[in-house]
Amino acid sequence: MSSQKQKKKNQNIVEWYEALIFALTFLVLLFTFVVRVVAVNGSSMVPTLHSGDRLLVQSSLFGVDRGDVVVVDSYIEYGKPLVKRVIAVGGDQVDIDAEAGQVFVNGQLLDEPYIAEPTHQAGNMEFPLTVPEGCVFVMGDNRMHSTDSRFQDIGFIDERDILGRVLYRIYPFDSIGSIQ
Repeated sequence: MSSQKQKKKNQNIVEWYEALIFALTFLVLLFTFVVRVVAVNGSSMVPTLHSGDRLLVQSSLFGVDRGDVVVVDSYIEYGKPLVKRVIAVGGDQVDIDAEAGQVFVNGQLLDEPYIAEPTHQAGNMEFPLTVPEGCVFVMGDNRMHSTDSRFQDIGFIDERDILGRVLYRIYPFDSIGSIQ
């Protein structure tokens, strides 16, 4: 083989390695700072999510709003990662009428087509309550089987403890899609 052909072959190999290293670096940065994959553990989000579902989560750098499904980091006082729905943000007033099974935010009854059953459990927090600035109030969609902000051992979630907003379910494959 001529030296010219060998030089061209070596150049192609170097270019291939450079492209591979660039792609791997891009993926590492993407999954570190922009999105991550998280698994659901438990039934607190049924019927929206089920235990074992794999979720694509957008970094919390982009903020969260009422109605978003979020993942809360495991280093909160509760000690386990949580997948919950944001019901209220800083400054909002939350009230729960457990007898009627209704949740109110800022005096407005929430339209919650995503819940498994009405909210007949108020937890051990005193309602009505106002969410502190920089915090959110979260609840599971399976209200009778969810440990969430209604309980003092969870309480208000500091926005800095939110890993991110759930974008898509990526597993199981027959349920792939965005989360509402």
